[in-house]
This record gives sequence, structure tokens and C-alpha cells, in this order.
Amino acid sequence: MSETAVEALSKAEAAAELARLAAEIAHHDRAYHERDAPEITDAAYDALRRRNAAIEARFPALVRPDSPSRQVGAAAAAGFAKRRHGVPMLSLDNVFSVGEFTEFLARVRRFLGLSATAPLALVGEPKIDGLSISLTYREGEFVAGATRGDGLEGEEVTANLRTLAAIPKRLRGPAPASIEIRGEVFMTKADFLALNAAQEAAGERQFANPRNAAAGSLRQLDPAITASRPLSFFAYAMGEASERVASRHLDYLARLSAWGFAVDPHSRRLADEADATAFQGAMAAARSALAHDIDGVVYKIDDLALQERLGFVGRAPRWAVAWKFPAERAETVLEDIRIQVGRTGALTPVAVLAPVNVGGVLVRHASLHNEDEIGRLDARIGDHVILQRAGDVIPQIVGVVLEKRPERTERWRFPDHCPACGSQALRPPGEVVRRCTAGLTCPAQAVERLRHFVSRVAFDIEGLGEKTIGEFFESGLLRGPADIFRLPAHEGEIAAREGWGEVSARKLSAAIAKRRRIPLDRFIYALGIRRIGEANAKLLARHYQSFTHWRDEMLAARAPGSEARIALDSILGIGPAVAEELAEFFTEERNLATLAALAAELVIEDAPPVASDSPLAGKSIVFTGALEQMTRPEAKARAAELGARVSESVSKKTDFVVVGADAGSKAKRAAELGARVLSETEWLALAGGGDIL
Repeated sequence: MSETAVEALSKAEAAAELARLAAEIAHHDRAYHERDAPEITDAAYDALRRRNAAIEARFPALVRPDSPSRQVGAAAAAGFAKRRHGVPMLSLDNVFSVGEFTEFLARVRRFLGLSATAPLALVGEPKIDGLSISLTYREGEFVAGATRGDGLEGEEVTANLRTLAAIPKRLRGPAPASIEIRGEVFMTKADFLALNAAQEAAGERQFANPRNAAAGSLRQLDPAITASRPLSFFAYAMGEASERVASRHLDYLARLSAWGFAVDPHSRRLADEADATAFQGAMAAARSALAHDIDGVVYKIDDLALQERLGFVGRAPRWAVAWKFPAERAETVLEDIRIQVGRTGALTPVAVLAPVNVGGVLVRHASLHNEDEIGRLDARIGDHVILQRAGDVIPQIVGVVLEKRPERTERWRFPDHCPACGSQALRPPGEVVRRCTAGLTCPAQAVERLRHFVSRVAFDIEGLGEKTIGEFFESGLLRGPADIFRLPAHEGEIAAREGWGEVSARKLSAAIAKRRRIPLDRFIYALGIRRIGEANAKLLARHYQSFTHWRDEMLAARAPGSEARIALDSILGIGPAVAEELAEFFTEERNLATLAALAAELVIEDAPPVASDSPLAGKSIVFTGALEQMTRPEAKARAAELGARVSESVSKKTDFVVVGADAGSKAKRAAELGARVLSETEWLALAGGGDIL
């Protein structure tokens, strides 16, 4: 690849690259999960995530709150009721080589405190390219089904799922009183070709690939359409269950089969890494001959007790990984380079390409990342370039075919003024991103922030799409977020606009009214604060609980060294860089005015209370020193599961400090501040240690 190697990135370059990757991946997640219309192959998407993970591994302090490593899918789409999963339905981390797979197992052993040679039996399952589904059974009867959605809640598609013959309406034999069964709805290659032939004969839209066909068929508002489509289903995982049904994953697959589910016949138990490597090669060789598409193999720790101990981190389980097959490349012509201006003022170069088919998708645009990347590539208009679909919405240019360069081409110069407003675009020392200096007076930034505010995982206001936001901004109806909630007062004016009418204007007013109540985490995310993505918005909401408390603490945290700033810095997953962005946001008077205006228009709901049956619920806890009965990462994960707020440093607001061997200064600080100091034995008693060891 011609993009800057991870090991060659400076800290500033890495931060800018992580920002770009987060934006691209989030965009593609929406295309894939909400619209069933991916613009790149899974292999290309995975390559982008792989680069993100590599940069985060080298610069752990730069991990962003909106990092793709902390995100799952996208919010449930409009048109279906939303259903919350009993246990989060998360995604998987990916590996692409023997070395990366070996490192995955090494991380598992380190987390569990096992030796480097301790045996770890696995189960390998071909990774089906379909739509993930969760099925709920009560007393053996199928009662509800939902898509993955954002991992916490998805679209309820129960009526459609009932039309699938592959999904049992009643489980055969004994079963738990309540259980969530997860799997994949997919379409075989033969069925896909037959469906597209029928669509063509009927003069209707054809599907791009079997995955799109399966997702589009299941997410029909009319179940009769779903019933007419040839959909298949493999079961492979468990969510919430009222009782344990197996001690090993392979035994669970056997139970699924006994209950009447189809289970991928290629799934098998693997004794060690060598077995897994051989299985990966065998599945890659057999891939083209399979009846359905796969894009890799999922490897899971077989022992379910170890799975429970390992738990989850960010968007993925620690006990499973997807070993993916390689990405694809193609050659085309670079026809132009255009500059896009984002909501934070970043100027991003985008390549306009002669359309080229890469892995079944027609690609017309590609990322050129930043000013340095264009210079390093020396990409010129008219060049033949090599594409790799390693991006989210926009694939990446990874090389220039110099021997095909036309004569008399000139090096492309990055603009030093914003193309949207003409203001200076400056590049701060040590950074790779050039930004417009106009702030919210730049129309491109203002419009992009408004679009972010009403996006699916923010306020999700139906009828306020990108085009409408732009038109309302130009006409003066919208200037800031609070203006959105004043639009109903202009319903008559909106109805008179071209392409609207009374019904459309009334629907928009109703959609806005429905969003006058908003959960705190979605509100924080909607503000578009730099480095505050969906994951960290949830973390902040959970930590501060209410809008008033969060706002007051952020105002206090503006002062470096203040107690509020120290507490903010120490929240696990936040850190100094994010704290600095929050402090800057709350220092700007226009932002404070926006918050006040929004607070006057909205009801901002408190974060859900943490589990009240745990003595750690709502408590701030710090771990220091070496623990003997579990690793420190495992202890932190367990504390978070029990509703504790895990911090990295001791402050006046710390409730418990768990002290292991060689505790150091944190134990002394706890004594000075009067925080309760716990031994490892006392911590285990609070955490219900007997249940996890």
C-alpha cells in the first residue's frame, strides 16, 4: 500500500488519520446496516478497520471516543419498531494473518493470566455474509426477532422472520424458559441469481450481491414480500438465557441442532493454533465451491466459562475473532481532485475517478486522506491509479502507475483557502489536517454540524435529510440546532416551498415534536464535539447521569488542574485529549448559548440508573498494583459490568481503591483523600468473586 505506513506516522499524523478513519467507517456502517447498500466490499471495509486498529495499537493514548473499535453497526432504521437486546449483540474484531491470529490468542492468555503455552481449544465457524438476527424464545415458543441494529437495540422484524421455514416456531425438546438465539439470515448463490433473474423479468431493481438481497428481503414492511424470497438461516450464538445450556460452544451448537436449527456443517472444534491455521487454509480453498458466500472464518474460545470471564471490550468480545480473507484492488484513471469541508473545518481531498468495478461494486470516488498523502503519492490529474477498497464509503488510492503518466502533467497543489467560504485554511504545526478558520460562520461547517445533529444516532429526525438541511440553511430557516425545534412555527412557509405541501410540512412538524425528548447520550453525541463519538457520549452520560450535572462539571473542568478536570481526565476511556476538547467546547460562548437554547426547547432524559443490586453500582473505583486471582484488565471489566465507574487516578470523588502488590502512590493518595481502600479479597467479595473465578 502506498499510504503512509503505520510505523512511519508521527503522533500528529496518527491522530489525523484516526479521525479520518472514524468518519469513513461510521459512514459506511450506516450504508451497510441502515440502507443495505454497501459501497465497498467487506474485504475493503476490513482493511480500513485493520489500519485503524494498527494505529491505535501503536498510539493507545490517541484512541478516539468515536473509534470504530468501539462502535457496532448503526442505529435501527425508521419504519420498524425498535427492540432492545437482552445481551448486547456486538460485532467482531478482525485479523488477516497467522501472526495477528497468534497475537489474538496471546491477548486472551494475558487477560486470563495464563502461560504463553497454555492450551486454548477453539471452534471455527465459516463467517457467513448475511444479516445478523436475534431470536427470542419463551417456553420454547418463538415470540420476537430483531436485527443487530447498533448492538443494543435493533429493528423488530418478527412477522417477517415467521415466514422463514428455517426458523423453528417452537423448539424441539427441553429448552430454557427464556433464551435469545443468534444467527445469520442469508441467501445462497443459486437463490440470489434466480431472484435477480425474476426481478429483471418483472422490470424491478436487481440486487448487487446475496447479502444485500437477504437484508433487503428481510427488512420489508410487507411480510408477504419476505415470504416470497428464498431466505436461509444458520444459528451460531446465544444471547440472554434463563439458564446455562452447555459448558462448551460446540455443545451449544449441538443443542441448537437438536432444537431444530440449521447449523453450518463446516463448524468444528480445533485443538490449537495449528489446527486453526490449517482450517483457515481449507476454508479459503473451499470458498468458491460453497453454496453461500463467506468472507472469512470466526474463531471462538470453546470453553463458555472462559468466554464469560473474558467478556467484551468496546464493540467486540475478547473471546472471538474473525480471520478475514484478503481485499481486492483495481486500476483506473484519476479525473479530478475535489475538496470537502467537514463539520470541524477539516479540508479533505477526494479523488474523482473513471468508474471501475472492484469486487462487484462500481467505484467513482476514493480517499486521498490529506495534503501530505497527496504529496507523497504525487497523484496527478490524469494518472492511472491503483485502488484498494480499504475505506468506508470511499475506497483508498494506494499507488500511482508512473509508467502510464500522461505527458506535461503538473503536481496538484492543496488549497490554502476554504472552497466553501474563502477563509484561510491553516495547518497547525505538527498536524496533517488543514482546517478552515471561519468556524460556524463557514456555511459548509454549519450545514455539516446540522446534518450531524439530526443524523440517525443523534436526534434522528425523519424528513430532515442532507438536501433539506442545505435548503433550509440557505433560506435562513436554519442557522443553529435550536432552530430545528422552531420549524413548526414556520409550517405554513415550509408547506409553500417547492416540493413540499401541507402534508409533508405537517409530517415534519410531527417528527420534530417526537424528538423533543432525547436521552442524554444521544444529546451529547448530537452536539458534534470533536472526539466525542457515540461510545464516549454514552460513557459521559453514564458517568454524569444528568444533563445539568454534566454541563456544570464541564464548566468547572475548563480550568486545568481543577478537581472537575482531574475527574474528567481519569474516566476510563476518556483521557486528556478528549477532556481538552470538552473544555474548549465549553469555553466558547456561542456553544454555551446553543446549549441554553436547546435546554429551553428539549427534555433531556437522565441516563438509565445502573444496576441497584450491586454494591459497586454508581461507585467510582480505581485499581492499583498487581492482583493475584485475576488480571487487572479482568478486574476493571468486571467492575464496569457491575455498574462501577472505573477511573485511572484517585480523586476526592473516588469511592474505592483496590490495592494489589506493589501498589505505589495511588494507595498513598487514597489514604490522604479518605477513599476506602480494599484488599483483593475484599474486592472479590464485593464483586461476587466466587461466581467469576
